[in-house]
Amino acid sequence: MPANPAGQAASSNPAAPSTPDAPVVPAAGKPLMRRIVVPPGRAFERGQIERPGAFSADALRAATSIVEDVRTRGDAALRDYTEKFDGVRLEGFRVPDAAIEAAVSQVGEGLAQALEAAAAHIRAFHERQRQQSWFCTRPDGALVGSMVSPLESVGVYAPGGRALYPSSVLMNAIPARVAGVERIVCVTPPAKDGSLDPAILLACRIAGVTEVYSIGGAQAIAALAYGTESIAPVVKVTGPGNAYVAAAKKVVSGDVGIDMVAGPSEVCVVADDTADPALVAIDLMAQAEHDPLASCYLVTFSGPFADAVEEAIGKHLASSPRAEITKASLESQGLAIICPDLDTGLEAVNMIAPEHLEIHLEHAIDLLGSIRNAGAIFLGPWTPEAVGDYLAGPNHTLPTGGTARFSSPLSVDDFVKKSSVIQYSASALENDAKAIVAIADHEGLWAHARSVEYRLAHQGTPAPARQQ
Repeated sequence: MPANPAGQAASSNPAAPSTPDAPVVPAAGKPLMRRIVVPPGRAFERGQIERPGAFSADALRAATSIVEDVRTRGDAALRDYTEKFDGVRLEGFRVPDAAIEAAVSQVGEGLAQALEAAAAHIRAFHERQRQQSWFCTRPDGALVGSMVSPLESVGVYAPGGRALYPSSVLMNAIPARVAGVERIVCVTPPAKDGSLDPAILLACRIAGVTEVYSIGGAQAIAALAYGTESIAPVVKVTGPGNAYVAAAKKVVSGDVGIDMVAGPSEVCVVADDTADPALVAIDLMAQAEHDPLASCYLVTFSGPFADAVEEAIGKHLASSPRAEITKASLESQGLAIICPDLDTGLEAVNMIAPEHLEIHLEHAIDLLGSIRNAGAIFLGPWTPEAVGDYLAGPNHTLPTGGTARFSSPLSVDDFVKKSSVIQYSASALENDAKAIVAIADHEGLWAHARSVEYRLAHQGTPAPARQQ
């Protein structure tokens, strides 16, 4: 088992873009990011993308073992894994209200106000997503509809270690609260002294979390899914985490709902020569600094512009306290795609299907119709990804690893379920009986057909003629 599976976790018509025959190497030497030059008349191919998976086979095996152990031994297993992975032995896991209040008082006024402001924007955005139950009645008296109900309980995972994200607590818990979920549980790994990040606890209070537990990693996902002596299970688990958390969510999926199996975060920036290379550079770095496995894509139209972006990255790195992580991400997962024209570039974006897409082109909003696959789209030079991560309001829990081809951001819809409602009148059943019996007979389901015929017979209506 790996050592620590704990829970950390410009222009719409580019002006005469150049089409170099080979990458232009900066004066400093080899390009920082891998480069692909798409020749005129050719398309970028999905196979040219090298993505790390959400988790490895080793992580899946480790997570499966941990989940089964917690399912069998409950709190005893949680204590053992918390001591092993987080370095602290806890007898109880629930954080008392008094401890939350004490921790919250430690949060600086500026951060507290920022979290309140973010929560207000997130709540306002998600309120617009609420759906109502609906019903309609046909002329023959049949009533059909859809009843929308909130989930009974939700567990929110908040990473610990080097990744402390109170913003993710807001993004996961507020939509659940807007949806009407009454029991919202947050789990987050403790520090070695047993403490929790005060900002995460403040975010829990702001978002309406009802219970907080000091546990992390795959063991926390297992506890949420199956319950232990001290933690009641939930019906759905959401929130980001490392590879072991992602693997554990896959293991429990089906027994409980999950939001998604999320891999490393990613950004794609589309920029032409009218864009500011320094802005493009810092926006790529804003993703790369998350994780050495974070993926950063630059789609542009000239080698010299890509060189300018890399030169700007070098200058920014000199000031970054996360330079080592950032550089490792760009070297291992960075990709600059140099396209001959805008159409080719936009098709490359749709092939990548990025979690975050930034468009540094003039009249960027005019290109929305050409974007088929992206988790969140940031338009124009004044819209860095950071505004979506923290304050704009749309959810920052987004599909990764190309799953934006078929998945959507976390929303209020993830915290409700829908039940179909059907009520027939006698005349409605009589109207539909012939078709129902015909389909049932074709499928060889005798009792299906008989359940209709029996009702008609009891009201004196002849059964429909059987199809030969």
